[in-house]
Amino acid sequence: MKVPRVTLEQWRTLQAVIDSGGFAQAAEVLHRSQSSVSYTVARMQEQLGVPLLRIDGRKAVLTEAGEVLLRRSRQLVNQASQLEELAHHMEQGWEAEVRLSVDAAYPNQKIIRALTAFMPKSRGCRVRLREEVLSGVEETLKDGSADLAISALDITGHLGAELSSVEFIAVAKAEHPLHQLGRKLSVQDLQSQMQVVVRDTGVRQPRDAGWLGAEQRWTVGSLATSVAFVSSGLGFAWLPRHMIERELAEGVLKPLPLIQGSIRRPLFYLYTNPDKPLGPATRILIDLIRTYDAEQSSPTKGKAD
Repeated sequence: MKVPRVTLEQWRTLQAVIDSGGFAQAAEVLHRSQSSVSYTVARMQEQLGVPLLRIDGRKAVLTEAGEVLLRRSRQLVNQASQLEELAHHMEQGWEAEVRLSVDAAYPNQKIIRALTAFMPKSRGCRVRLREEVLSGVEETLKDGSADLAISALDITGHLGAELSSVEFIAVAKAEHPLHQLGRKLSVQDLQSQMQVVVRDTGVRQPRDAGWLGAEQRWTVGSLATSVAFVSSGLGFAWLPRHMIERELAEGVLKPLPLIQGSIRRPLFYLYTNPDKPLGPATRILIDLIRTYDAEQSSPTKGKAD
């Protein structure tokens, strides 16, 4: 790898000359002699082989090349400062990264709001977000690839902090044969129709949560695909209300009039990795997730209807 000929300190010196209005002023700001500042800039131009400054009267101003290089150097110096600051935070126990695994049924908007609030407090800590389905979240927590996890499952050996519930509604397209029966629907009615289910992303013990043993079942890879299938008339499904608000409002989808169980409200929980001590960034993110979850949560929590 080619070693840079110009140091960060040299770029800082050039910036000081321009920002403070001259060599003498820059020397005062940098607590150096004027001759030292002048030599540094002259040496830079020699090393780069490009004139950075020209004398206009009694003032040194940037050449066209100097303007371009100075602008790029500001980004470089700023990134170096951020890198040094991150190293300082890591020395104090601040994490370089927080890994968050979230069940795809949990409202995406809540996560976005929490992460938006986390950004200015993160001190350079990155967030690695994984979206999983059902036991996929559990596996990321147990295999150590997640520091935090949001799931509606009761994960054995882990204590979860209660979050809000997510409302799932049994729906089908307005023109679906189930809606044409004109009565309350039984399990037998559903079993004779196509059910759309979302594939569990877990590989050890995948689950068929919500499947009624329908004769025909189509398994899709995401909730978004499930919404699209059901909205097109390709079967029925239990879908999160927050993902189908528009389709319900426009009458594309209609709730199925089941005898019971047409609405399910599983509680979600926030889990932490017990094998990893909680760092300051992780604690901040936990507080933000709980805060924004509470702000947007439904006023009622409970079991399935």
